[in-house]
Amino acid sequence: MAKRNFTPKDILQKEFKPKMRGYDPADVDGFLDNVIKDYESFNKDNQQLSDENERLRAKVDELTKQVAVGATNPTSQPTSTVTNMDILKRLSNLERHVFGAQLDNNQNESHRL
Repeated sequence: MAKRNFTPKDILQKEFKPKMRGYDPADVDGFLDNVIKDYESFNKDNQQLSDENERLRAKVDELTKQVAVGATNPTSQPTSTVTNMDILKRLSNLERHVFGAQLDNNQNESHRL
């Protein structure tokens, strides 16, 4: 992070030596008041962003731990209720649907000959 030269308090307490034909002190004070307001606003925004960054980092750490625990503990994963027998039945039905239509077409063509 970059080092700051002034705090809002430093700007507020800064005194300039008056000189002949110098700047109007009221103009300088008004300008510095606006600089102070901006500086305080930037500090507030910076603090909010730092807080949000910290919160998000903590959330990432928490989620990373959850993923790590899930990877090392496979029983925490939801188990499937589909059995091998169910898969074989589905496969058989699919084969009948796909290849059965081809067999029916081949048998119809052989009967025509």
